[in-house]
Amino acid sequence: MITSTTPQLEIPSEMRAVAERSIQRAKLAFDNYIRATEGAASMVEERVEASQVGVQEVGKKAMEFALRNAISAFEFAQKIVQAKSIMEFARLLNDFLQSQTQVLSEQVKGLGETLSKVAMDGLKTSRTGDLSS
Repeated sequence: MITSTTPQLEIPSEMRAVAERSIQRAKLAFDNYIRATEGAASMVEERVEASQVGVQEVGKKAMEFALRNAISAFEFAQKIVQAKSIMEFARLLNDFLQSQTQVLSEQVKGLGETLSKVAMDGLKTSRTGDLSS
């Protein structure tokens, strides 16, 4: 059996408690920000004409991705403040980075598909408009 000679560094419980409280405050502030942003977005959407549906769709998709990424970041922050050692912290960080790389790839693909659909719909609309002129 191989034993590690690297000392396990302990993260003091007081430090974790302070970090947890900070994360909770930041999450509450972020939740308030998101609610205000969604309220503002709703007001804007009510005033936007039907011809701008594609832009709204892209905006909603981007907002959805941003919200999902922020939630993942808060979940990750909550996990790392619970880490009992540097090794556990490093494992959590590695797992998070791998997961976020995959999520980002999927989000870029999804946004690209949405942009393509919006562009194609716009072309169809402009061609239809050209024919009726």
